[in-house]
Amino acid sequence: MTAATTIVIGTRGSPLALWQAGWAKDAILEGHPELCVSLRVIKTQGDKILDVPLAQVGGKGLFVKEIETALLDGHIDLAVHSMKDMPAEIPAGLCIGAIPEREIPWDALISRSGHSLKDLPPRARIGTSSLRRAAQLRHIRPDMEIVPLRGNLDTRLKKLETESLDATILAAAGLRRLKMEDRVTQILDETVMLPAVGQGALCIEIRQNDPRVEAIVRPLDHLPTRQAVLGERAFLKRLEGGCQVPIAGHGKIHGDGTFSITGLVCDLKGQSWLKKTRTSAPDQSEAAGLALAETLLALGAGEILERL
Repeated sequence: MTAATTIVIGTRGSPLALWQAGWAKDAILEGHPELCVSLRVIKTQGDKILDVPLAQVGGKGLFVKEIETALLDGHIDLAVHSMKDMPAEIPAGLCIGAIPEREIPWDALISRSGHSLKDLPPRARIGTSSLRRAAQLRHIRPDMEIVPLRGNLDTRLKKLETESLDATILAAAGLRRLKMEDRVTQILDETVMLPAVGQGALCIEIRQNDPRVEAIVRPLDHLPTRQAVLGERAFLKRLEGGCQVPIAGHGKIHGDGTFSITGLVCDLKGQSWLKKTRTSAPDQSEAAGLALAETLLALGAGEILERL
C-alpha cells in the first residue's frame, strides 16, 4: 500500500490513456494540493496483441485486467479507464469510485477525400476492428469493405494513408481530448451510428472499503453522467456483452428531466437489426437499461448474440 500522502494512478500507456490519467491527476491535485500523485503505466493484454482483431482474441477486460490486478494487489491506489473498455462485471473487491462528466459520445468519420459517409465511393475501404461499428456500417452501406484496423489513435490515422483506406471511424471523444478535431470529416451522431456503452466517459476504479481514496475521487463524479452510464451498463450486463460484440447503447438526460436509453443488437452483416428506446426518471436509469435489454431479448436479441 502507498503512503497516506501519495496516490498512484494506474493507466495504460497510450497517448489517450495518459491524457485521461493526467486529467484525473490534475483534478485530484486541484482538490488536494498536499498529495503526491503519480502515474504508473501498466501494459494490458489488449496492448500486447496488436496483429489480431480483438473479437478473435476473445475474453473480456482486454484493456483493464492487468490494471485491476495491480489495484487489488495494492500496487496502485486507483485506475483510470475508458468506460467503454470496462466489462459489464467488475471484479469482487473493486468498484466504480467516480464517473466524471462525459465528453462527446459519438463516433467520428475521418475520410481521406473529405467525403461524408453517404458520399464515399462505392466499395469504399473503411478501417475498423469494432464489430459494433462494422455491423452498423454494413447496415448503412452494404457495399463497403471493412478492413481490420488496430492500434492507438496516431497509429490508426497513419494506417489510413499507408493501407490505402478511404476512411476510418474513431471515437470523437479521444480525438477531441488529443486536440485532433481538425481530422474529423463527419460526426456520426446517434441518428447515424449508435455508440458503444460508456463511450466518451471515464471510469475511476477504486478498491471497495477504501474510504481514503473514495473521499479523494468523489468530487470527480458527475451525477447526470453516472446515471446515464449506469443505465447503459445495466443494459449491457443483462445482455452479457463485452466490447467484442455488436451491442450499442446510449443513455441521456433531457432538458425536461427525463432519462432515455436507446439500445441496439445486430448481427455482423447488419441485417438482423433490433433497436428500441426506453424512458424513465434519471434515478431509475439502471432499471430502464435492464428493461430495455429484456425487450430486445424478447424480440430475439439472444439468438442474434448466440450466433456470434
